[in-house]
Amino acid sequence: MATTWQQVLALDARYNACRAPNHANFRTLYIRRRNQLLKERAQNNYASFLKLYLKLRSLLLQQRYGNVGGIGSSYDQVSLRSRINKGHSKLESGLGYSCGSSESTVTSVVPTRQANASRAIVGGTSLSENYAFAGVHHIFDQHFNSVTMIKFANNDRSKLCCASFDGTVSICNVTDSPPRVETMLKGHGKAVTSCDWSISNDLVVTSSLDCTVRLWDCLTGKCLRVVHDDANSEVLSCVFQPANNNMVVAGNSKGTVSILNISAGIYPKGGSAKVGGRILSIACDSTGKQIWAGTDKGIIFSLSFEPGTGKLHKRKKIIVAENTSISCISWRAWISREASNPSLLVNCSANVLCLFRVTDSDGSLQLRKKYSIRHSRELIRSTFCPIMSFRQGACVVTGSEDSCVYFFDIERDEKPVVNKLQGHSCPVLGVSFNYDESLLATSDVQGLIIIWKRAIETDSN
Repeated sequence: MATTWQQVLALDARYNACRAPNHANFRTLYIRRRNQLLKERAQNNYASFLKLYLKLRSLLLQQRYGNVGGIGSSYDQVSLRSRINKGHSKLESGLGYSCGSSESTVTSVVPTRQANASRAIVGGTSLSENYAFAGVHHIFDQHFNSVTMIKFANNDRSKLCCASFDGTVSICNVTDSPPRVETMLKGHGKAVTSCDWSISNDLVVTSSLDCTVRLWDCLTGKCLRVVHDDANSEVLSCVFQPANNNMVVAGNSKGTVSILNISAGIYPKGGSAKVGGRILSIACDSTGKQIWAGTDKGIIFSLSFEPGTGKLHKRKKIIVAENTSISCISWRAWISREASNPSLLVNCSANVLCLFRVTDSDGSLQLRKKYSIRHSRELIRSTFCPIMSFRQGACVVTGSEDSCVYFFDIERDEKPVVNKLQGHSCPVLGVSFNYDESLLATSDVQGLIIIWKRAIETDSN
């Protein structure tokens, strides 16, 4: 039943751009009201009625607006996106990898079944029940091009940063009544490729195809610093150095990973490393001393950072799948009483989502799991679920080019998909949970941002 009403909502979202094109607020209110009505109807258990309704509504909308399946699709924006992700043909071979470790036995990365006391902290529900969603909390449509990255603020339920190919960044408050766009960060001359929050959530750093990295005051929307790339290249990724937010790690289109002192606006001597390709994604461990960079060649490079000198050193080269793109890397320490294995979650345009284990201090990786998703050309991203350390099983979430959002239980060997959200009508690019998992944000190539509401309220403590 829930799947059917989500399909109806996805159909409405697909045609939403045709309704009142000059009144974005009306379109948002319309989708919200449609979501409310569909949820009420779904509760009445009229499954056959909803399926018939879906067919009839699709026919009526096509008669009124025509076939709009291609409106705002990723294929209308290939020329722009190809500048970030140089056009690779679909991978015909299987996923391969090479690692810096020969370990054959790896301990479990999830809590054991005996961890009953620990699981009681987060409730006794299964992963499928825990990641069930009641529906759409809100829909934002302030951007008119792809929203390639979204990030909730650190340990915050409400603040969401959205980076778009329209050259702007928006800061949204998703728990206001009604949810609203608090600030628009305007200044980049071209598409914004990445964003990250400072530890205190008062600053945001962004990168862009205009060859700059910018530092913003989130409260006022003022740009505090503009730093041009050292090689005058497009900057494709950036993150704050976790242990020192004066430093930013950035990757450009010429294959260079650089350490940038964002406060002073300078590049420290010895703080760059040439790895090749185009640096599409970057992740750091909690100390900021281990860094991983993903390229459009299907390779992840591990690097080490010396906080005292600001120098950057190349360590390991991990081939995930040749001639594909590593569009997202996420790091997680997995700290708990039962499991403490650092891991990387990696999106690869070989139609796979990969889970790696970090095996040593040089950042070597060992492939643990891989999951099939639709991903061959877009900048698809994924994330670890914030609350998972004590549960039986552990969940990750990813976007997909089939317009769905997938939840995978990384402990399951068979049927690992525990939930699938259908609400977008085009490829889903960005995904982000707020810290207590009460809300999930997803974004797509049309610029639509959907805030999903959890069906089960949990105590984040």
